[in-house]
Amino acid sequence: MVEGNAYFPDSAIRPGVLSPTETRTVCPWKGVASYYTVTVDGVVHRDAAWTYRRPWPLARRVAGRVAFWGDVDVRIDHGRHTALDGVGGADDDER
Repeated sequence: MVEGNAYFPDSAIRPGVLSPTETRTVCPWKGVASYYTVTVDGVVHRDAAWTYRRPWPLARRVAGRVAFWGDVDVRIDHGRHTALDGVGGADDDER
């Protein structure tokens, strides 16, 4: 957990759930966040997940991990995490 967000390993996310977007934001201590659209069962939520591809030194523990907005329901499905329905608004600390 970092700032109340769970970061899941990239390898644990079911293939096809995440699609990269052009959205980028900057956190003063984690670095540049790159965003994903989350698509599950035909439901599309733009910019509902993010990663720090090259986090700054203080945030190195989030490297190779993906976080989801708090209203995204993440569950284990056959050994992989799957984001499900229910995406709310962005958290100002991340955007």
